[in-house]
Amino acid sequence: MPEPMDFATRAIHAGQDADPTTGATIVPIYATSTYTQPAVGEHRGFDYSRTVNPTRVALETQLAALEEARYGSAFASGMAATSATLNLLAAGDHVVVTDDLYGGTYRLFSKVLVRYGLEFTYVDMTDLDAVRAAIRPNTKLFWIETPTNPLLRLVDIAGVAALKTPGQVVAVDNTFASPYFQSPLALGADVVVHSTTKYIGGHSDVVGGVALTNDAAIAESIKFHQNAVGGVPGPFDAFLTMRGAKTLAVRMREHERNAHAVATFLEERDDVARVFYPGLPSHPQHALAQRQMRGFGGMVSFTLRGPESRALEVAKRTKLFSLAESLGGVESLITHPARMTHGSIPKDERERRGVTDGLLRLSVGLESARDLIADLRQALDATRALAGVGANDAGIGDPPNPDRIPATQSEGAPTY
Repeated sequence: MPEPMDFATRAIHAGQDADPTTGATIVPIYATSTYTQPAVGEHRGFDYSRTVNPTRVALETQLAALEEARYGSAFASGMAATSATLNLLAAGDHVVVTDDLYGGTYRLFSKVLVRYGLEFTYVDMTDLDAVRAAIRPNTKLFWIETPTNPLLRLVDIAGVAALKTPGQVVAVDNTFASPYFQSPLALGADVVVHSTTKYIGGHSDVVGGVALTNDAAIAESIKFHQNAVGGVPGPFDAFLTMRGAKTLAVRMREHERNAHAVATFLEERDDVARVFYPGLPSHPQHALAQRQMRGFGGMVSFTLRGPESRALEVAKRTKLFSLAESLGGVESLITHPARMTHGSIPKDERERRGVTDGLLRLSVGLESARDLIADLRQALDATRALAGVGANDAGIGDPPNPDRIPATQSEGAPTY
């Protein structure tokens, strides 16, 4: 048997065979809704593009290869992929959910799916005893985000998978880590979901999602609902996502390198109360990150000293960090989760989980680390008077030399 291809090679070649008709090296955009059949019931595997489309098939093959999955179904958004995964359940089933999660997922679970008889229990999944205590006789699904959004907590995927019994499913939203840094299926998960809008697409120009599995029965159910409900990406969206995924390996290495530099800079400032980044030794699950992940990702969250209004001031003063929703693009973004990505969660519930009005979330892009740190420094310095700390220079000097940024976990890894 041929030796398995490394990640970067799979990203470029899986599902990307030359077009058999013309020899086109790049998979064409098959902009067709239907396919001519030589006779009733006879076709070349394609009959209607809601059901199957050649460009989408190429994308699904590529993404399945990146997650080392046998099956993949692409969707028009990450939420469509999440919804299709929850369609594995029926009225009366119970789901254990990590309590720090994307606001859109919370909205789907708490405002939509409860009306169809599903039950949800939100727990701190960093505590396996809490997960165990939340299991009921009717528990059918464990929904994990790791790292979580926006507090970047880590859930022990293998630990949760060890708790499941036959008939239960472990699903992991792997958007923040990407397939480059984390492989949930290899750790015991049954389904992996991504918003491909984020790191996989990588350029903030296309919305999409994917659900991946090695379980044939789960794959059949998700594919059935993909076709029945119809939340599929168009061929141009599939093409853009494929193009972005080809450079995932090199992009993730640079996202991590820059994020590590930014997180280190923030942690050294006395006007920053707390920094959330799995790559910092101060992170409470840093050891788990080293064990479970191949790198620490490009997301950094932090809370500021001073009134909560200071976070709003910092968010509007950055110049390279655009104030915008989403994450994972080549450009850096800054978000105020309480008023933006997590606004659908009630205020008291947000604050109980730690998503306060003083929290900011960064998607650290591929610009110069020096320039990104300088941008944050000017925004923080301009609001420093609100922090209630002395006027010393601790942590607010020149940004570190990018050539001296510490090596990260992913550097030098031959296959990832």
